[in-house]
Parts: sequence; C-alpha cells; structure tokens
Amino acid sequence: MRLMSAENGGEAQNDLAALKGLKVLSLSHVVAGPLAAGLLADFGADVVHVEQPKSGDPARHLGFERDGVYVWWKVAGRNKRSVTIDLRKPDGAKLARELASWADVVISSIRPATLERWGLGWDALRAVNSRLIMLQITGFGMTGPRKHEPGFGKVGEAMSGVVGITGFPDQPLHAAFSHGDSVTGLMGAFGLLAALYRRAHDPKFAGELIDLALFEPLFRLIEWQVIAYDQLNMAPARNGNRLGFAPAAVANVFETADGTWITVTSATVKSVLRVVHLVGLPVEEFETVAAQRQQSDLIDRKLKEWIKQHNAEDALAKMREANVVASKIYSIQDIMNDEVYKARDDIITINDSELGPIKMQSVIPKMMRHAGEVWRSGPQLGEDNEIVFKQWLGMSTQRFEYLRAAGVI
Repeated sequence: MRLMSAENGGEAQNDLAALKGLKVLSLSHVVAGPLAAGLLADFGADVVHVEQPKSGDPARHLGFERDGVYVWWKVAGRNKRSVTIDLRKPDGAKLARELASWADVVISSIRPATLERWGLGWDALRAVNSRLIMLQITGFGMTGPRKHEPGFGKVGEAMSGVVGITGFPDQPLHAAFSHGDSVTGLMGAFGLLAALYRRAHDPKFAGELIDLALFEPLFRLIEWQVIAYDQLNMAPARNGNRLGFAPAAVANVFETADGTWITVTSATVKSVLRVVHLVGLPVEEFETVAAQRQQSDLIDRKLKEWIKQHNAEDALAKMREANVVASKIYSIQDIMNDEVYKARDDIITINDSELGPIKMQSVIPKMMRHAGEVWRSGPQLGEDNEIVFKQWLGMSTQRFEYLRAAGVI
C-alpha cells in the first residue's frame, strides 16, 4: 500500500481500488453517516463531505486534542474532500442539488423533514438524478410514530437489545465506543453496495432510497433473540462475561497470577473437553452437550483456579499446547506492539499537515487485487472547495467568488 502525504490536498494513487470512480455526496456528520462514506472512500470512492461554513462537522471537535488539534477527526475525515455549504440558504441548497446530480450516492443523517424544507429531500434529489442511490440514517426510521425525533447511537444500542444482555445482573453496560453508530455506518455501506450492484445490472433502475434507523443494525446482529422468545418464551439474562444463550460451556474472562486478564472460549464439545482435560477433570463425565451445560459452573470454577495459579505468558503457552482457544485481553499498548497486527500491516503511518506523522488503522478488509489505501488524513474545513466546485462541477470563478462572499460556501 502506498501512502501519500496529507499536505497540499494529496491524491489517491491506487487506480485499481475497488470503488475507484464512485462519486459520493455526504450530507452527514459525527459518526454513522461519515463512517459509511469513509468506508467507501477507503476503497477509492470520491467522497465530498459537506460541512457548515465556519463551524464544520461537530466531529472536528470530538475526543482528545494535541496542541489544540483534535485527533479523532484525522481518522474520521480521512480520504475525503471537505467542502463548505450553508444548506439553509437557497443558493446553498441549489449547489447541493448540483452535487447530487454529479453523485452516484448521497448519504444523509439530517432529519428528512429538514431536508424537505431545504429542498433536498429524496424526491427533490431524485428529480435531478433519476439513478441516484440515497442512504438516509435517522434515529428511529423514516416511518413509524417517532420518525420526526432526533436520535443518537447510544439510544440505538439501548433499543437494539444489545445493551439489555450486556453486563452483569445488577447493571447493563454500553460498549466503550460508538458501537451503534459504527455498526450503522457499516450496515449502511453494505446497503449502498447492494443497491449499486442492482443499478449496475438493471437497465430499468430508477433510483433507491435506503431507510436505516440507528437501532436496526445491532438488532439484526442478535437474530436469535426474537426466535427464542417467539418459540420458547425465553429471554436472555445478563451473565457478565458468560454467554447465556451461546452453545459454549466455557466463555468467560479470567485473571492470572500476575494480574493480567485473559479470555477463554470453547464452543464445541471437543473444544470443551480440551479445557476439561487441561484443568484435571474426568473427561468421561463431560462427553455430551447436556453434561457440559449442566456442569458449566464447575468447569468455569476449575478453569478460574487453574489460570490463577499461572502468570499470563505461562497460562497462554500451556493453553496453546492443549489447543484451548484463549487470548490476553488487549490494551491499546498491546495492539500497538502485537506481532500479528504488525505482520498484517493493520496500523499505518501517514503524514498530517498539522501533527506530522500519525498512526491509524489501515484499510479493512484487505483485497489482494483491488485494495484500498489511505492517501490523506482528515482535511481542513473547506480545503477542497475549489477542487470540487470549480474542477469537478465546472463552476465559474465569478460564481465561486459570489458564493464565497455571500457566505454560502
């Protein structure tokens, strides 16, 4: 993978990137919509990220900062073009429609009623681009009794059922990152690619609107909850790090003698028997699924005792020898120094105009023939106004200067 400096705009170098030539207009901000756009950008799509003049995307000021520079944005905005448009002004909405006419895909996390008021709703955009694909992300969907309400990812996580089964009996737990937003971005990118496939193979394709609520992607991923409740009238309870509905008799985290936490999971009869043998229990008493489930507390207790007698390095080595699946629970320091991460080039370095060399995740997934790349970190606000408006849209210098003077861009 060839990496370019983020200084002076930069350019993608991989002409064989899987989504090279795909044109994306992002009318979204913070996490979910921008991540969907960012995943496309990683594989070569030309993403135009529209931001409010002066203030920009709120994500520019999220998280931690170094010397007054917020670092999260350097990843969230990577591989995108930043333009500024005041969508509330008629000239701004007109300019956004021109970009929609240019684009293959529009991604929005602005409430649909607001877009309609600005003349940027689905019908208005499809009128200027009949083959347009639009991803609309909202808190509660474009239909239903809460369609006009705002929403955030943590509320989506709570509604999805994930938080209800995560944590300990006395308290549910949210994941310590933007779980709902991130999975929504991933599911949104998948939906866009599905629609793009249909467009490429259907000569009668007449556009597509993808309606995605923040709670739905995680809800889809816990598919067994609905059928278990429907057919068995059973609802899972919170069991800490043990999985109440999983087939595994062993699934937990354990502390070693040197205070390190490791996780052990065995999801088949054979793999559980390896744990049973490791901790010195009689294998013949655990040879069926029913026997393993009935005595799972005993296996868990014996494994806890066994691990507490070993330091982490020794315990993990002995489990590898016994073909027991286990891992140290990684901190970010562990990730940065791990040989597997290094061997797979999962952490890359790119030069940023404000911070110099910075590290971030590489493009995932890896493609052998049509790989993505990281060619720039998050751009400065409006850095690409001239490139996008004058070069890509063909805007005259006179109109460009008029819009800038009027505060539209």
